[in-house]
Amino acid sequence: QVQLVESGGGLVQAGGSLRLSCAASGRTLSNYAMGWLRQAPGKEREFVAAIWWSAGTTYYADSVKGRFTISRDNAKNTVYLQMNSLKPEDTAVYYCAAGSVPPVYNLMVSTTRYSYWGQGTQVTVSS
Repeated sequence: QVQLVESGGGLVQAGGSLRLSCAASGRTLSNYAMGWLRQAPGKEREFVAAIWWSAGTTYYADSVKGRFTISRDNAKNTVYLQMNSLKPEDTAVYYCAAGSVPPVYNLMVSTTRYSYWGQGTQVTVSS
């Protein structure tokens, strides 16, 4: 079992920045992926970014590439999502997730591959 606790959401103007944090506990994250996924009102949950814990390999959705950065702190078992140049279309509930996902992009972007989920944190970007 993996427990995930997110923090860092909020309201920001377009062009601004936010950093989300997700602290994991319960088991070692070796050979696990930790990801950020989001769900906007009326839309399906979608992949944002992921990191394969062992090697630190990162993966991004095209819509956030160059603006968002995912990183990890091994000592704290925490993953971060630094979000810059935010746009109103980034408004969503952001979820931290973890799963035994092989380090292959097409698998990382699949929301069904993640077994453990945080409670979600709201990010609102005003225009």
